[in-house]
Amino acid sequence: MYTPGDGISTEYPISGTLISNGQTRIPRSAFLGLPGWNTAGNKDAMFEYQFKHNFNKYINFSQVFRWENSQYNMKTSYLNTGTSTGQSNVTAWTPWLFNTNQTTSSLDTRLFGKFKTGPVSHTWVIGNDFRNFNYPQYFQYDLGSSNLINSYNPQASYSNLSSCFSFSSKSCFTFGDRQALSYFQDGLYFQDQIKWKGLSILLGGRQDWVNYSRKSVINYNIYGTKMSTNNDAGSEPQSAFTWRAGLIYNFDFGLAPYFSYSTSFVPQAGSTNYLGQPFAPLTGKQFEAGLKYKFPHKDILLTASAFHIDEDHYLISDLTHSGFSADAGRVVSQGFEVSANANITRDLRLVASYSYTDIRFGKSNVTDQRYNPYTKSYYGNALSEEGMSVPQVPRNMFSIFADYTIPQNVAKGFGLNWGLRYVGATYVDNVESFKTPSYVLFDLGAHYDFGAVSSSLRGLKAQIAVSNLTNKYYLTACSTAVCYLGQGRRVYGNLTYNW
Repeated sequence: MYTPGDGISTEYPISGTLISNGQTRIPRSAFLGLPGWNTAGNKDAMFEYQFKHNFNKYINFSQVFRWENSQYNMKTSYLNTGTSTGQSNVTAWTPWLFNTNQTTSSLDTRLFGKFKTGPVSHTWVIGNDFRNFNYPQYFQYDLGSSNLINSYNPQASYSNLSSCFSFSSKSCFTFGDRQALSYFQDGLYFQDQIKWKGLSILLGGRQDWVNYSRKSVINYNIYGTKMSTNNDAGSEPQSAFTWRAGLIYNFDFGLAPYFSYSTSFVPQAGSTNYLGQPFAPLTGKQFEAGLKYKFPHKDILLTASAFHIDEDHYLISDLTHSGFSADAGRVVSQGFEVSANANITRDLRLVASYSYTDIRFGKSNVTDQRYNPYTKSYYGNALSEEGMSVPQVPRNMFSIFADYTIPQNVAKGFGLNWGLRYVGATYVDNVESFKTPSYVLFDLGAHYDFGAVSSSLRGLKAQIAVSNLTNKYYLTACSTAVCYLGQGRRVYGNLTYNW
């Protein structure tokens, strides 16, 4: 797959988007970056083989090997909130670039099968998977260029914008870091699914061994003064055993209560902080209990579940360094979800869901002051982050979608669909200073099945859809200084043929 260059969504200042400054909102069409310095290109390749052999009705063998390579190059800029422009409508933008060439090799080998012990049936699997991940990467910042752009008339500023990435020029202040990062994981796993009448029990476990290493060369050019340092990290071996268990009972009248408990260990390969340092693996434990109800003799399924999750080394957006993640330490999330999936009639289908998620920082000795976006200043005593809500995660989300196929005696082959999406408010920082507001979006679409008209066209379908039908101006997330605008009205279509 080759994507030579897409544009990148830029940040917008909080003043003029979330906060009114006495003028209209900054239009969605305003580009506040550097022209010619706003591209992202990908080259991706993958090879895979799958092999399977059945020894007998009790034992089977399978193996999957995959090799992947991904090259990514990006040039963009970020809002430099540390530069004072002296004008409310003028912001400073700093250019930077990033490129990486990631290569992953993985091999999964397993034995699996089925057997019975009296009235109890077992579906079992044991296996080993191996993964090797190398991701050399390079990023560079132009710290000497403060490009001033008028948020309401950016074109007028374009002729005065500049960038300098030379490590020898006396007019440049630039910082770059070239890294060689590698990650290795090997795991042994097993699982048994046990069934007896309406009861199903799942038991499984996994032992992982992981090793990280990083070599880094940092280069500076401070207006002609060149410096270079090595910032290498030795190998960081880690290992963990994780397991899971769950049970569900299917009653004859359609009700199925269930309960599960699981622990997790997930290497966060490919993610680094702004210094290029890899993050520790994500570890956690989860309880979940719920009910499923399938209406007898009808295509209607209702589900409800409640959960509690503890996670360590949970990643959040770095509110200080744009484009990077930060380790939030321990995070505790709990909540519930309800959903309905129903074919109400032969022609009408409805899907609806609601979720409530309360996600907060766990034990922490980190403190922060709250921020006032109107005065652009911090105030009050420093507050502990412990117990505060994790920023940029909505507490409430709701959606409903319906699809109606028009009866053939009215409009043969035609169908309509529509939907509503609600995303609740989110906090902007780690001490709940203020919120990004909630929003509601509407979607509309239509589809046509050519096979309903002619059997020779069976499998040919066309669809057109409109997202954000009202072209609502909304914000997906904000920090204390910047916001990200949601996508405007989008019309797209596709033509598919299946055989």
